Amino acid sequence: MEFRYNFVYKKENTTFHTAKKENDDFSVKIENENNIISVTVNPKNKIEFEKFELTADYTYSKNEKIFTNGYQSWTVSKEYSPKEKMDEFSPRFLGIEKCRFNPLGIWGAGDLTFHKYPEENGIFYGYSYGYIRNQNNITLYGSLSEKAGYTIITFNSNSNTISFEKDLQGVIFEKESKKVLELSVINNDYETAFDEYFSLMEIPKPNVSRKCGYTTWYNYYTGVTEDIVKRDLNAISNLDTKIDIFQIDDGYERTVGDWLIADSNKFPNGMKPIAESIHDKGMLAGLWLAPFAVTPKSYIFKEHKDWIVRNEKGKISYASHNWGGFYALDIYNKDVQNYIRKVFDTVLNEWGYDMVKLDFLYACSIIPIHGKSRGEIMCFAMDFLRDCCGDKIILGCGVPLAPAFGKVDFCRIGADVGLCWENKAFSREDVSTQHTLMNTIFRRHLDGRAFLNDPDVFLLRDNNIQMSLDQRKIVALINSLFGNLLFVSDDVSTYTDEQMKMFIQTITSPKAKINDANLDSNNNITIKYSLNNEEKKFFFNIKTGKSL
Repeated sequence: MEFRYNFVYKKENTTFHTAKKENDDFSVKIENENNIISVTVNPKNKIEFEKFELTADYTYSKNEKIFTNGYQSWTVSKEYSPKEKMDEFSPRFLGIEKCRFNPLGIWGAGDLTFHKYPEENGIFYGYSYGYIRNQNNITLYGSLSEKAGYTIITFNSNSNTISFEKDLQGVIFEKESKKVLELSVINNDYETAFDEYFSLMEIPKPNVSRKCGYTTWYNYYTGVTEDIVKRDLNAISNLDTKIDIFQIDDGYERTVGDWLIADSNKFPNGMKPIAESIHDKGMLAGLWLAPFAVTPKSYIFKEHKDWIVRNEKGKISYASHNWGGFYALDIYNKDVQNYIRKVFDTVLNEWGYDMVKLDFLYACSIIPIHGKSRGEIMCFAMDFLRDCCGDKIILGCGVPLAPAFGKVDFCRIGADVGLCWENKAFSREDVSTQHTLMNTIFRRHLDGRAFLNDPDVFLLRDNNIQMSLDQRKIVALINSLFGNLLFVSDDVSTYTDEQMKMFIQTITSPKAKINDANLDSNNNITIKYSLNNEEKKFFFNIKTGKSL
Protein backbone atom coordinates (compact mmCIF):
# COMPACT_ATOMS: atom_id res chain seq x y z
CA MET A 1 0.00 0.00 0.00
CA GLU A 2 1.18 3.51 -0.84
CA PHE A 3 0.38 6.06 1.85
CA ARG A 4 -0.20 9.78 2.14
CA TYR A 5 0.39 11.39 5.51
CA ASN A 6 -1.49 13.81 7.75
CA PHE A 7 0.28 14.65 10.98
CA VAL A 8 -0.72 17.36 13.45
CA TYR A 9 1.54 17.75 16.46
CA LYS A 10 2.51 20.12 19.23
CA LYS A 11 5.99 21.34 20.11
CA GLU A 12 6.53 23.93 22.82
CA ASN A 13 2.80 24.80 22.82
CA THR A 14 2.80 25.48 19.07
CA THR A 15 0.74 23.34 16.68
CA PHE A 16 2.28 22.16 13.41
CA HIS A 17 0.75 20.44 10.36
CA THR A 18 2.70 18.33 7.91
CA ALA A 19 2.02 15.92 5.07
CA LYS A 20 5.58 14.62 5.08
CA LYS A 21 6.96 11.62 6.91
CA GLU A 22 10.10 13.48 7.94
CA ASN A 23 10.90 16.98 9.14
CA ASP A 24 13.07 18.69 11.77
CA ASP A 25 11.01 17.28 14.65
CA PHE A 26 10.45 13.62 13.77
CA SER A 27 10.63 10.97 11.10
CA VAL A 28 8.33 8.06 10.35
CA LYS A 29 9.73 4.73 9.24
CA ILE A 30 7.38 2.35 7.39
CA GLU A 31 8.19 -1.30 6.79
CA ASN A 32 6.06 -3.75 4.84
CA GLU A 33 6.91 -7.42 5.15
CA ASN A 34 4.58 -10.36 4.52
CA ASN A 35 1.61 -7.98 4.36
CA ILE A 36 2.34 -6.61 7.83
CA ILE A 37 2.86 -2.86 7.83
CA SER A 38 4.90 -1.46 10.74
CA VAL A 39 5.18 2.24 11.50
CA THR A 40 7.83 3.60 13.86
CA VAL A 41 8.13 7.19 15.07
CA ASN A 42 11.65 8.55 15.61
CA PRO A 43 11.40 11.84 17.56
CA LYS A 44 14.07 14.52 17.18
CA ASN A 45 12.42 16.90 19.63
CA LYS A 46 9.80 16.63 22.36
CA ILE A 47 6.43 16.45 20.58
CA GLU A 48 2.83 15.33 21.12
CA PHE A 49 0.68 14.18 18.18
CA GLU A 50 -2.83 15.58 17.85
CA LYS A 51 -3.41 13.60 14.65
CA PHE A 52 -1.40 10.71 13.23
CA GLU A 53 -2.99 9.42 10.03
CA LEU A 54 -1.92 7.36 7.02
CA THR A 55 -4.19 7.23 3.97
CA ALA A 56 -4.21 4.84 1.01
CA ASP A 57 -6.31 4.78 -2.17
CA TYR A 58 -9.03 2.16 -2.64
CA THR A 59 -11.71 2.08 -5.33
CA TYR A 60 -14.98 0.81 -3.87
CA SER A 61 -17.46 -1.30 -5.80
CA LYS A 62 -21.20 -0.93 -5.23
CA ASN A 63 -21.43 -4.69 -4.65
CA GLU A 64 -18.98 -4.65 -1.75
CA LYS A 65 -19.81 -4.55 1.95
CA ILE A 66 -17.84 -2.64 4.57
CA PHE A 67 -17.59 -3.81 8.19
CA THR A 68 -16.52 -1.47 10.98
CA ASN A 69 -15.88 -2.64 14.53
CA GLY A 70 -17.39 -0.26 17.08
CA TYR A 71 -15.47 1.35 19.92
CA GLN A 72 -16.53 -1.07 22.67
CA SER A 73 -18.84 -3.98 23.48
CA TRP A 74 -22.05 -2.01 23.13
CA THR A 75 -21.19 0.10 20.07
CA VAL A 76 -23.10 -0.63 16.85
CA SER A 77 -21.00 -2.87 14.58
CA LYS A 78 -22.28 -4.10 11.23
CA GLU A 79 -21.75 -4.22 7.48
CA TYR A 80 -22.62 -1.27 5.25
CA SER A 81 -23.01 -0.69 1.53
CA PRO A 82 -20.48 1.88 0.27
CA LYS A 83 -22.95 4.77 -0.13
CA GLU A 84 -24.99 4.20 3.03
CA LYS A 85 -25.00 6.44 6.09
CA MET A 86 -23.16 5.07 9.09
CA ASP A 87 -25.72 3.48 11.43
CA GLU A 88 -29.44 3.93 11.07
CA PHE A 89 -29.54 7.01 13.28
CA SER A 90 -27.36 9.95 14.20
CA PRO A 91 -26.33 10.58 17.80
CA ARG A 92 -28.46 13.35 19.20
CA PHE A 93 -27.13 16.85 19.69
CA LEU A 94 -24.65 16.37 16.84
CA GLY A 95 -24.22 20.14 16.65
CA ILE A 96 -22.86 20.26 20.21
CA GLU A 97 -19.18 19.80 20.89
CA LYS A 98 -19.17 16.60 22.95
CA CYS A 99 -15.97 17.25 24.87
CA ARG A 100 -17.41 20.53 26.19
CA PHE A 101 -21.00 19.45 26.68
CA ASN A 102 -20.74 16.28 28.72
CA PRO A 103 -22.90 16.60 31.85
CA LEU A 104 -22.64 13.56 34.12
CA GLY A 105 -20.41 11.94 31.50
CA ILE A 106 -23.38 11.40 29.19
CA TRP A 107 -21.09 10.63 26.23
CA GLY A 108 -18.50 8.76 28.29
CA ALA A 109 -19.44 5.24 27.20
CA GLY A 110 -18.57 5.98 23.59
CA ASP A 111 -15.85 7.68 21.60
CA LEU A 112 -17.65 10.90 20.67
CA THR A 113 -15.60 12.98 23.13
CA PHE A 114 -12.44 12.28 21.16
CA HIS A 115 -13.48 11.24 17.63
CA LYS A 116 -15.74 13.02 15.16
CA TYR A 117 -18.81 11.15 13.96
CA PRO A 118 -19.22 11.27 10.15
CA GLU A 119 -22.45 13.06 9.28
CA GLU A 120 -22.43 12.33 5.55
CA ASN A 121 -23.12 9.16 3.59
CA GLY A 122 -20.25 6.96 2.44
CA ILE A 123 -17.90 7.38 5.43
CA PHE A 124 -17.52 4.58 7.99
CA TYR A 125 -15.04 4.18 10.82
CA GLY A 126 -14.25 1.65 13.51
CA TYR A 127 -11.57 0.41 15.87
CA SER A 128 -8.72 -2.10 15.67
CA TYR A 129 -9.93 -4.02 12.62
CA GLY A 130 -12.36 -3.84 9.74
CA TYR A 131 -12.91 -5.41 6.34
CA ILE A 132 -14.26 -5.01 2.84
CA ARG A 133 -16.27 -8.01 1.63
CA ASN A 134 -17.01 -9.12 -1.91
CA GLN A 135 -19.30 -12.14 -1.54
CA ASN A 136 -17.28 -14.57 0.63
CA ASN A 137 -13.90 -12.98 -0.02
CA ILE A 138 -12.71 -10.25 2.33
CA THR A 139 -9.77 -7.90 2.64
CA LEU A 140 -9.19 -7.63 6.37
CA TYR A 141 -7.26 -4.73 7.88
CA GLY A 142 -6.31 -5.53 11.46
CA SER A 143 -4.07 -3.99 14.10
CA LEU A 144 -1.84 -6.56 15.77
CA SER A 145 -1.54 -4.50 18.96
CA GLU A 146 -3.32 -1.54 20.53
CA LYS A 147 -0.70 -0.96 23.24
CA ALA A 148 0.60 2.18 21.53
CA GLY A 149 -2.93 3.53 21.06
CA TYR A 150 -6.22 2.63 19.43
CA THR A 151 -6.15 2.13 15.67
CA ILE A 152 -9.05 3.94 14.00
CA ILE A 153 -9.81 2.67 10.49
CA THR A 154 -11.92 4.86 8.20
CA PHE A 155 -13.41 3.68 4.90
CA ASN A 156 -14.36 6.65 2.70
CA SER A 157 -16.19 5.70 -0.49
CA ASN A 158 -16.57 9.37 -1.46
CA SER A 159 -12.83 9.95 -1.74
CA ASN A 160 -12.06 6.26 -2.51
CA THR A 161 -9.65 5.98 0.41
CA ILE A 162 -8.89 3.97 3.53
CA SER A 163 -7.16 5.73 6.41
CA PHE A 164 -5.45 4.41 9.51
CA GLU A 165 -5.30 6.81 12.42
CA LYS A 166 -3.68 6.27 15.82
CA ASP A 167 -5.24 7.74 18.96
CA LEU A 168 -2.00 9.05 20.48
CA GLN A 169 -3.53 11.84 22.57
CA GLY A 170 -1.55 12.38 25.75
CA VAL A 171 1.55 10.51 24.58
CA ILE A 172 4.82 12.47 24.60
CA PHE A 173 7.48 11.48 22.07
CA GLU A 174 10.86 12.69 23.17
CA LYS A 175 13.95 10.52 22.80
CA GLU A 176 13.13 6.90 22.14
CA SER A 177 11.77 5.46 18.91
CA LYS A 178 8.30 3.94 19.28
CA LYS A 179 6.45 1.48 17.08
CA VAL A 180 2.99 3.01 16.90
CA LEU A 181 1.29 0.84 14.28
CA GLU A 182 1.51 -2.81 13.30
CA LEU A 183 -1.17 -3.56 10.72
CA SER A 184 -1.93 -6.81 8.92
CA VAL A 185 -3.61 -6.84 5.50
CA ILE A 186 -5.18 -10.21 4.72
CA ASN A 187 -7.11 -11.22 1.62
CA ASN A 188 -8.91 -14.54 1.82
CA ASP A 189 -12.29 -16.13 2.40
CA TYR A 190 -14.12 -14.89 5.51
CA GLU A 191 -13.25 -17.67 7.96
CA THR A 192 -9.67 -18.20 6.78
CA ALA A 193 -8.90 -14.48 6.92
CA PHE A 194 -9.94 -14.27 10.58
CA ASP A 195 -8.04 -17.46 11.39
CA GLU A 196 -4.93 -15.86 9.91
CA TYR A 197 -5.50 -12.60 11.78
CA PHE A 198 -5.79 -14.20 15.20
CA SER A 199 -2.88 -16.50 14.44
CA LEU A 200 -0.71 -13.45 13.70
CA MET A 201 -1.72 -11.91 17.04
CA GLU A 202 -0.94 -15.21 18.80
CA ILE A 203 -4.21 -15.02 20.75
CA PRO A 204 -4.81 -18.31 22.60
CA LYS A 205 -8.12 -19.97 21.87
CA PRO A 206 -10.66 -19.86 24.72
CA ASN A 207 -10.42 -22.78 27.14
CA VAL A 208 -14.09 -22.64 28.16
CA SER A 209 -17.07 -24.27 26.50
CA ARG A 210 -20.57 -23.15 25.54
CA LYS A 211 -22.66 -22.45 28.63
CA CYS A 212 -26.19 -21.55 29.60
CA GLY A 213 -27.50 -19.82 32.66
CA TYR A 214 -29.47 -17.15 34.41
CA THR A 215 -28.83 -13.52 35.35
CA THR A 216 -30.96 -11.30 37.55
CA TRP A 217 -30.59 -8.07 35.57
CA TYR A 218 -33.23 -8.01 32.81
CA ASN A 219 -36.22 -8.60 35.05
CA TYR A 220 -35.38 -6.88 38.32
CA TYR A 221 -32.48 -4.57 37.45
CA THR A 222 -31.17 -2.96 40.67
CA GLY A 223 -34.33 -4.07 42.50
CA VAL A 224 -32.99 -7.60 42.96
CA THR A 225 -33.24 -9.06 46.47
CA GLU A 226 -32.12 -12.17 48.31
CA ASP A 227 -35.69 -13.52 48.27
CA ILE A 228 -35.97 -13.06 44.49
CA VAL A 229 -32.64 -14.84 44.02
CA LYS A 230 -33.75 -17.78 46.16
CA ARG A 231 -37.08 -18.08 44.31
CA ASP A 232 -35.57 -17.98 40.81
CA LEU A 233 -32.67 -20.23 41.84
CA ASN A 234 -35.10 -22.88 43.00
CA ALA A 235 -37.18 -22.56 39.83
CA ILE A 236 -34.27 -22.92 37.41
CA SER A 237 -32.60 -25.69 39.41
CA ASN A 238 -35.78 -27.79 39.23
CA LEU A 239 -35.58 -28.07 35.45
CA ASP A 240 -34.81 -31.44 33.90
CA THR A 241 -31.91 -29.96 31.91
CA LYS A 242 -28.54 -28.84 33.24
CA ILE A 243 -28.00 -25.11 33.87
CA ASP A 244 -24.38 -24.05 34.13
CA ILE A 245 -24.29 -20.60 35.75
CA PHE A 246 -26.50 -18.53 38.06
CA GLN A 247 -25.36 -14.89 38.12
CA ILE A 248 -26.24 -12.03 40.48
CA ASP A 249 -26.09 -8.73 38.63
CA ASP A 250 -26.04 -5.09 39.75
CA GLY A 251 -28.12 -4.18 42.81
CA TYR A 252 -26.63 -6.40 45.53
CA GLU A 253 -23.95 -3.86 46.57
CA ARG A 254 -24.37 -0.84 48.85
CA THR A 255 -23.45 1.37 45.90
CA VAL A 256 -21.20 1.05 42.87
CA GLY A 257 -17.61 0.99 44.10
CA ASP A 258 -18.32 -0.50 47.54
CA TRP A 259 -18.24 -4.08 46.26
CA LEU A 260 -17.52 -5.76 49.57
CA ILE A 261 -20.51 -4.17 51.33
CA ALA A 262 -23.82 -5.81 50.43
CA ASP A 263 -27.06 -3.83 50.65
CA SER A 264 -28.23 -4.89 54.11
CA ASN A 265 -31.91 -4.41 53.27
CA LYS A 266 -31.88 -6.47 50.09
CA PHE A 267 -29.20 -9.02 51.01
CA PRO A 268 -29.23 -9.20 54.82
CA ASN A 269 -27.13 -12.38 54.93
CA GLY A 270 -24.43 -11.09 52.60
CA MET A 271 -23.13 -12.64 49.39
CA LYS A 272 -21.22 -15.71 50.56
CA PRO A 273 -24.36 -17.72 51.48
CA ILE A 274 -25.79 -16.94 48.04
CA ALA A 275 -22.78 -18.52 46.35
CA GLU A 276 -23.09 -21.55 48.63
CA SER A 277 -26.78 -21.93 47.73
CA ILE A 278 -25.95 -21.79 44.02
CA HIS A 279 -23.26 -24.44 44.45
CA ASP A 280 -25.72 -26.62 46.36
CA LYS A 281 -27.91 -26.56 43.25
CA GLY A 282 -25.01 -27.79 41.11
CA MET A 283 -24.32 -24.51 39.29
CA LEU A 284 -21.42 -22.10 39.02
CA ALA A 285 -21.95 -18.85 40.92
CA GLY A 286 -21.47 -15.59 39.04
CA LEU A 287 -21.29 -12.03 40.36
CA TRP A 288 -21.39 -8.66 38.56
CA LEU A 289 -18.79 -5.97 39.23
CA ALA A 290 -17.72 -2.70 37.60
CA PRO A 291 -14.22 -2.72 39.10
CA PHE A 292 -13.08 0.67 37.79
CA ALA A 293 -16.28 2.58 38.66
CA VAL A 294 -17.26 4.47 41.83
CA THR A 295 -20.25 6.70 42.57
CA PRO A 296 -20.10 9.91 44.62
CA LYS A 297 -22.04 8.03 47.33
CA SER A 298 -19.42 5.33 47.73
CA TYR A 299 -17.10 5.14 50.71
CA ILE A 300 -14.26 4.65 48.25
CA PHE A 301 -14.89 8.06 46.66
CA LYS A 302 -15.50 9.86 49.96
CA GLU A 303 -12.37 8.48 51.60
CA HIS A 304 -9.99 8.25 48.62
CA LYS A 305 -10.52 11.12 46.21
CA ASP A 306 -6.85 10.78 45.30
CA TRP A 307 -7.74 7.44 43.67
CA ILE A 308 -9.95 9.04 41.00
CA VAL A 309 -9.00 9.83 37.39
CA ARG A 310 -8.60 13.57 36.82
CA ASN A 311 -8.36 15.52 33.59
CA GLU A 312 -5.40 17.65 32.53
CA LYS A 313 -6.71 20.54 34.66
CA GLY A 314 -6.81 18.35 37.76
CA LYS A 315 -10.60 18.17 37.79
CA ILE A 316 -12.49 14.97 38.56
CA SER A 317 -14.69 14.16 35.56
CA TYR A 318 -17.66 11.84 35.26
CA ALA A 319 -17.01 8.63 33.33
CA SER A 320 -20.65 8.20 32.32
CA HIS A 321 -24.20 9.00 33.40
CA ASN A 322 -25.16 5.61 34.87
CA TRP A 323 -26.24 5.58 38.54
CA GLY A 324 -26.62 9.36 38.35
CA GLY A 325 -23.04 9.75 37.16
CA PHE A 326 -19.93 7.85 38.22
CA TYR A 327 -16.18 8.32 38.32
CA ALA A 328 -13.28 6.13 37.22
CA LEU A 329 -10.43 4.77 39.34
CA ASP A 330 -6.82 5.46 38.36
CA ILE A 331 -5.51 1.95 37.78
CA TYR A 332 -1.89 3.08 37.92
CA ASN A 333 -2.34 4.10 41.56
CA LYS A 334 -0.82 1.31 43.69
CA ASP A 335 -3.46 1.74 46.40
CA VAL A 336 -6.18 1.31 43.78
CA GLN A 337 -4.50 -1.84 42.52
CA ASN A 338 -4.29 -3.23 46.05
CA TYR A 339 -7.96 -2.44 46.66
CA ILE A 340 -9.09 -4.12 43.45
CA ARG A 341 -6.97 -7.17 44.22
CA LYS A 342 -8.61 -7.35 47.65
CA VAL A 343 -12.06 -7.18 46.05
CA PHE A 344 -11.33 -10.10 43.72
CA ASP A 345 -9.64 -12.14 46.43
CA THR A 346 -12.72 -11.72 48.62
CA VAL A 347 -15.29 -12.37 45.89
CA LEU A 348 -13.52 -15.34 44.31
CA ASN A 349 -11.75 -16.99 47.21
CA GLU A 350 -13.58 -15.98 50.39
CA TRP A 351 -17.14 -15.77 49.05
CA GLY A 352 -16.52 -18.55 46.53
CA TYR A 353 -17.82 -17.12 43.24
CA ASP A 354 -16.66 -18.96 40.12
CA MET A 355 -17.30 -16.26 37.51
CA VAL A 356 -17.22 -12.49 37.53
CA LYS A 357 -19.01 -10.35 35.00
CA LEU A 358 -16.80 -7.25 34.73
CA ASP A 359 -18.67 -4.29 33.32
CA PHE A 360 -18.08 -0.65 32.32
CA LEU A 361 -14.42 -1.50 31.79
CA TYR A 362 -13.91 1.32 29.29
CA ALA A 363 -14.12 3.74 32.25
CA CYS A 364 -10.45 3.40 33.19
CA SER A 365 -9.38 4.80 29.82
CA ILE A 366 -11.89 7.59 29.22
CA ILE A 367 -9.05 10.12 29.09
CA PRO A 368 -5.29 9.69 28.63
CA ILE A 369 -3.39 9.78 31.94
CA HIS A 370 0.25 9.58 33.02
CA GLY A 371 1.47 10.11 29.47
CA LYS A 372 -0.28 6.98 28.24
CA SER A 373 -2.81 6.64 25.44
CA ARG A 374 -6.30 5.25 25.94
CA GLY A 375 -5.30 2.03 24.17
CA GLU A 376 -2.24 1.52 26.36
CA ILE A 377 -4.29 2.09 29.51
CA MET A 378 -6.97 -0.38 28.39
CA CYS A 379 -4.42 -3.06 27.48
CA PHE A 380 -2.76 -2.67 30.89
CA ALA A 381 -6.16 -2.87 32.60
CA MET A 382 -7.09 -6.15 30.91
CA ASP A 383 -3.72 -7.71 31.79
CA PHE A 384 -4.24 -6.56 35.38
CA LEU A 385 -7.76 -8.02 35.62
CA ARG A 386 -6.65 -11.38 34.24
CA ASP A 387 -3.85 -11.47 36.82
CA CYS A 388 -6.31 -10.62 39.62
CA CYS A 389 -8.76 -13.36 38.62
CA GLY A 390 -6.27 -16.15 37.91
CA ASP A 391 -8.07 -19.07 36.29
CA LYS A 392 -11.57 -17.98 37.33
CA ILE A 393 -14.06 -17.26 34.54
CA ILE A 394 -14.27 -13.65 33.33
CA LEU A 395 -17.22 -12.34 31.36
CA GLY A 396 -16.13 -8.98 29.91
CA CYS A 397 -18.61 -6.21 29.14
CA GLY A 398 -18.50 -2.55 28.20
CA VAL A 399 -14.92 -3.04 27.01
CA PRO A 400 -13.01 -2.01 23.86
CA LEU A 401 -12.65 -5.44 22.31
CA ALA A 402 -9.08 -5.73 21.03
CA PRO A 403 -7.51 -5.23 24.49
CA ALA A 404 -9.84 -7.99 25.74
CA PHE A 405 -8.75 -10.53 23.10
CA GLY A 406 -7.42 -13.57 24.96
CA LYS A 407 -7.91 -11.90 28.36
CA VAL A 408 -11.54 -12.82 29.04
CA ASP A 409 -13.32 -16.14 28.65
CA PHE A 410 -16.65 -14.73 27.47
CA CYS A 411 -17.34 -11.23 26.19
CA ARG A 412 -20.43 -9.20 25.42
CA ILE A 413 -20.29 -8.17 21.79
CA GLY A 414 -23.45 -6.05 21.63
CA ALA A 415 -25.60 -3.54 23.46
CA ASP A 416 -27.97 -4.45 26.28
CA VAL A 417 -31.15 -6.09 25.02
CA GLY A 418 -34.21 -3.90 25.45
CA LEU A 419 -37.59 -5.01 26.74
CA CYS A 420 -39.10 -3.88 23.44
CA TRP A 421 -38.07 -4.34 19.80
CA GLU A 422 -38.36 -0.65 18.88
CA ASN A 423 -35.03 1.14 18.75
CA LYS A 424 -35.02 3.92 21.37
CA ALA A 425 -31.24 4.23 21.59
CA PHE A 426 -29.92 7.61 22.71
CA SER A 427 -26.40 6.86 21.53
CA ARG A 428 -24.42 4.21 19.67
CA GLU A 429 -23.85 2.39 22.99
CA ASP A 430 -27.37 2.60 24.38
CA VAL A 431 -29.84 -0.22 25.14
CA SER A 432 -31.26 -1.61 21.89
CA THR A 433 -32.52 -5.04 20.87
CA GLN A 434 -31.91 -4.21 17.20
CA HIS A 435 -28.33 -3.13 17.82
CA THR A 436 -27.39 -6.15 19.89
CA LEU A 437 -28.80 -8.55 17.29
CA MET A 438 -26.85 -6.73 14.59
CA ASN A 439 -23.64 -7.06 16.61
CA THR A 440 -24.33 -10.70 17.42
CA ILE A 441 -24.52 -11.46 13.70
CA PHE A 442 -21.72 -9.27 12.39
CA ARG A 443 -19.19 -9.81 15.19
CA ARG A 444 -19.55 -13.59 14.89
CA HIS A 445 -15.94 -13.87 13.68
CA LEU A 446 -14.71 -13.20 17.25
CA ASP A 447 -16.40 -16.28 18.70
CA GLY A 448 -13.94 -19.06 19.43
CA ARG A 449 -10.99 -16.90 18.38
CA ALA A 450 -10.83 -13.92 20.77
CA PHE A 451 -13.14 -15.39 23.42
CA LEU A 452 -16.61 -16.98 23.38
CA ASN A 453 -19.30 -14.50 22.35
CA ASP A 454 -21.97 -13.39 24.79
CA PRO A 455 -24.93 -12.13 22.70
CA ASP A 456 -26.75 -10.98 25.88
CA VAL A 457 -29.96 -12.52 27.17
CA PHE A 458 -33.04 -13.89 25.48
CA LEU A 459 -36.35 -13.36 27.28
CA LEU A 460 -39.39 -15.61 26.88
CA ARG A 461 -41.60 -14.48 29.79
CA ASP A 462 -44.97 -12.74 29.27
CA ASN A 463 -44.72 -10.19 32.07
CA ASN A 464 -42.46 -7.10 32.11
CA ILE A 465 -41.81 -7.33 28.37
CA GLN A 466 -43.08 -5.38 25.36
CA MET A 467 -41.96 -7.77 22.61
CA SER A 468 -44.35 -10.16 20.94
CA LEU A 469 -43.71 -13.85 21.47
CA ASP A 470 -42.58 -14.16 17.84
CA GLN A 471 -40.03 -11.38 18.41
CA ARG A 472 -38.80 -13.06 21.58
CA LYS A 473 -38.37 -16.27 19.58
CA ILE A 474 -36.23 -14.45 17.02
CA VAL A 475 -33.89 -13.18 19.76
CA ALA A 476 -33.65 -16.68 21.23
CA LEU A 477 -32.89 -18.24 17.85
CA ILE A 478 -30.20 -15.68 16.93
CA ASN A 479 -28.55 -16.13 20.33
CA SER A 480 -28.56 -19.89 19.96
CA LEU A 481 -27.21 -19.83 16.39
CA PHE A 482 -24.44 -17.29 17.00
CA GLY A 483 -23.73 -17.16 20.74
CA ASN A 484 -21.88 -19.33 23.21
CA LEU A 485 -23.30 -17.89 26.44
CA LEU A 486 -27.06 -18.33 26.62
CA PHE A 487 -28.64 -16.49 29.55
CA VAL A 488 -32.21 -15.71 30.55
CA SER A 489 -33.56 -13.39 33.24
CA ASP A 490 -36.94 -15.04 33.65
CA ASP A 491 -38.64 -16.77 36.53
CA VAL A 492 -38.94 -20.01 34.56
CA SER A 493 -41.66 -21.31 36.89
CA THR A 494 -44.07 -18.95 35.07
CA TYR A 495 -43.38 -20.41 31.61
CA THR A 496 -46.15 -21.97 29.56
CA ASP A 497 -45.47 -25.34 27.94
CA GLU A 498 -44.59 -23.56 24.66
CA GLN A 499 -42.17 -21.20 26.39
CA MET A 500 -40.51 -24.03 28.30
CA LYS A 501 -40.08 -26.03 25.09
CA MET A 502 -38.51 -22.99 23.41
CA PHE A 503 -36.20 -22.40 26.39
CA ILE A 504 -34.94 -25.98 26.46
CA GLN A 505 -34.48 -26.00 22.69
CA THR A 506 -32.49 -22.74 22.81
CA ILE A 507 -30.02 -23.81 25.49
CA THR A 508 -29.54 -27.42 24.35
CA SER A 509 -29.23 -26.93 20.60
CA PRO A 510 -25.66 -27.25 19.33
CA LYS A 511 -24.03 -24.10 17.97
CA ALA A 512 -24.63 -23.63 14.26
CA LYS A 513 -22.00 -23.22 11.57
CA ILE A 514 -22.79 -19.88 9.96
CA ASN A 515 -22.20 -20.01 6.21
CA ASP A 516 -23.38 -16.51 5.32
CA ALA A 517 -25.19 -13.52 6.79
CA ASN A 518 -26.34 -10.52 4.80
CA LEU A 519 -28.25 -7.30 5.47
CA ASP A 520 -30.01 -5.77 2.47
CA SER A 521 -31.22 -2.24 1.78
CA ASN A 522 -34.71 -3.10 3.05
CA ASN A 523 -33.35 -4.10 6.49
CA ASN A 524 -33.90 -7.79 5.80
CA ILE A 525 -31.29 -10.12 7.22
CA THR A 526 -30.64 -13.48 5.53
CA ILE A 527 -28.76 -16.13 7.49
CA LYS A 528 -27.54 -19.36 5.92
CA TYR A 529 -26.29 -21.97 8.36
CA SER A 530 -25.62 -25.65 8.97
CA LEU A 531 -27.11 -27.41 11.99
CA ASN A 532 -27.10 -31.13 12.67
CA ASN A 533 -25.75 -31.78 9.15
CA GLU A 534 -28.68 -29.92 7.60
CA GLU A 535 -28.43 -26.72 5.52
CA LYS A 536 -30.93 -24.08 6.69
CA LYS A 537 -31.95 -20.47 6.08
CA PHE A 538 -33.58 -17.87 8.29
CA PHE A 539 -34.90 -14.46 7.22
CA PHE A 540 -36.14 -11.61 9.39
CA ASN A 541 -36.48 -7.84 9.27
CA ILE A 542 -34.28 -6.07 11.80
CA LYS A 543 -36.59 -3.01 11.93
CA THR A 544 -39.93 -4.74 12.40
CA GLY A 545 -38.87 -7.91 14.20
CA LYS A 546 -40.85 -10.06 11.79
CA SER A 547 -39.57 -13.31 10.34
CA LEU A 548 -39.97 -13.60 6.58
